Amino acid sequence: MPVPSGQEPQDSQARQDQQDERKGPLKRFRILDLTRVRAGPTCIRQFADWGADVIKIESPEYMEVSDGWGGLRDGPDFQNLHRNKRSLTINLKDPQGRRIFLDLVKDADVVAENFRPDVKFRLGIDYETLKAINPRIVYASISGFGQDGPYAKRPGFDHIVQGMGGLMSVTGDPAHGPMRTGIAVADTGAGLYCAMAIMTALLEREVSGQGQWVQVSLLQAMIAMCDFQAARWLFLKEIPGQPGNNHPTSIPTGVYPTADGYINIAAGEQAMFRRLVNAMGVPELMEREEYSTEQGRSDNRASLNAELSALTRQRTTAEWMQRMEEGQVAAGPINRMNEVFADPQVKHLGIATPVRHRRLGDVEMVGQPFSLSRTPSQMRTAAPDRGDDTDALLRELGHTEEDIARLRREGVI
Repeated sequence: MPVPSGQEPQDSQARQDQQDERKGPLKRFRILDLTRVRAGPTCIRQFADWGADVIKIESPEYMEVSDGWGGLRDGPDFQNLHRNKRSLTINLKDPQGRRIFLDLVKDADVVAENFRPDVKFRLGIDYETLKAINPRIVYASISGFGQDGPYAKRPGFDHIVQGMGGLMSVTGDPAHGPMRTGIAVADTGAGLYCAMAIMTALLEREVSGQGQWVQVSLLQAMIAMCDFQAARWLFLKEIPGQPGNNHPTSIPTGVYPTADGYINIAAGEQAMFRRLVNAMGVPELMEREEYSTEQGRSDNRASLNAELSALTRQRTTAEWMQRMEEGQVAAGPINRMNEVFADPQVKHLGIATPVRHRRLGDVEMVGQPFSLSRTPSQMRTAAPDRGDDTDALLRELGHTEEDIARLRREGVI
């Protein structure tokens, strides 16, 4: 049976006050967010943080359809992906629920979804249907492999696409086989590419007055993010291998052991390599024939890395970092996450951004990685509970309290 949200009135008013303070360069846009799991929410977060009115469309709780995170709504992943949004519950399979959604579409700028390609057609909320209601709508679809083609119906998961898109073949050490990355790079990349695609469509709309259908797949995003490694095949027909921690072409670039850990060094260019050997107190390495040129260092990378490693083991990471900084050598420590956010430069940049959650109290989110001088991003609200804003949004559409109570009784919201 349908269940009420159980939201406290003071919480509702507090959220409304925070939403009323919505500012930013994208404040004029309204986005209907049908996305779930990671790629889609990553995309829409870019708009929510910069002021867009993002309405997260969810199934009513009684339908037992989750966003893909199960009971982890208060966990860091969900909270980090869905901040700054409002939540509206609608049963899109119910004709009344679909009508509510289509009413929202009339004044929306963007609809975003990452259903299986056929789902939107079965629900009657595909691009052509919504375009007939609002020709200015920008409709964004994220899929695993594309909206059509031989793999269109396959489920798309980040790990699978990392393999299919070539990344795992160039990641890790050849002795240990293919290696996935430690982050969801295909999901995140697809989300960010989709955000750029939506922005492009919105800019074009200012000229044409027309929306369009934006399509992004994890597979395309993954291949695009392989970038120079993919281009090596397309241009030269070279199949890149697994370089481990070495750079494929710039030597020495990689991870070197210290007395208490590891350090990253990037010194492939002639000038940088000279700075490196001077900072390490071994300028004679530059004069050795096998190391005197970039090609020579590439051909003799194993012996050079062995000699450098023997030297770096003699001092701590902090000692080497001081020497590298004084010598203007590109180098850095390899931080665990606690060390990342303790780093003075990271603190200075302020990417750990505070927000207050009604149950969890004061928490921090990963903020935006770019800034604007006049219209900064905002961390207004934590991720909403399911249906937090249903009543308020229905009132905006002209529904009375009696209407809302009936819709809830009938399981529409």
